[in-house]
Amino acid sequence: MVTLGRGAQPEKRLSHDTIFSVLIQDSFIVLDRVTPTAADRIAALVGKTLAKRAIARAVGRDDDLTEAGLSSLDMVNLMLAVEAEFDIKMSDRDMTPANFRNLARIEALVGGLLGKAEVLQANGE
Repeated sequence: MVTLGRGAQPEKRLSHDTIFSVLIQDSFIVLDRVTPTAADRIAALVGKTLAKRAIARAVGRDDDLTEAGLSSLDMVNLMLAVEAEFDIKMSDRDMTPANFRNLARIEALVGGLLGKAEVLQANGE
């Protein structure tokens, strides 16, 4: 928990990429850090990709991303962004349009790859 005060107490700078819930108590602002879920992080990546094409549209978990306006090049950039965001390496077999058709499929792919990474780490590989 991070507490920001008023007056003589210094303010703490917070990253704009972090999600916080805010509670105001007396003259202090109390921030509870809320860890974004994988789904939140994926939705943010898709939102950034859409924003780069000036598409201001909400996308549901099952909405087709190509119908939302993403091109094949956007999909490749999204694949690379997902790898970087989750520090995972996808095989060529995983990098398919079907796996990046919508948020739900990307979430399933990332969940599977993160599970594999945890198993490999536990086995010392």
